[in-house]
Amino acid sequence: MSQGPDPRQPAASIQGLIGEALRETNELARKEIALFRAEMARNARQLVAGLACMVGAAVFAVVALLVLIDAFVKWLATVVGSEWLAALIVGGTLFALALGMALWARSVLSLSTLAPTRTTRQVRQDAQALSERVSG
Repeated sequence: MSQGPDPRQPAASIQGLIGEALRETNELARKEIALFRAEMARNARQLVAGLACMVGAAVFAVVALLVLIDAFVKWLATVVGSEWLAALIVGGTLFALALGMALWARSVLSLSTLAPTRTTRQVRQDAQALSERVSG
């Protein structure tokens, strides 16, 4: 004989379903965190490798630049007839270039050029428009 459903059975079943959903959610969250950690570790390794390559490239670029400057000095020495004069010309030119770049960088990096002038102007206009609406 079959009897009707036990009224306590659905409550236990709902509790079981809720408990299982919570366990699965917890397990899913743990797996997502593990995936996040693995991906971040891989990304960090790639970042370190990329930075190491950039540093290596910069070192080689500086060495190459020094070799090219030396070759230019030697070529200029054959033109002017004196190696020390050629070195003085190249060194003075490079020094003037460096000084010009430093002065330009100082003017660009001054605090007055870093101030957000457009934003300040826009905030003033907005404040003026709001005060006109309130008073008008």
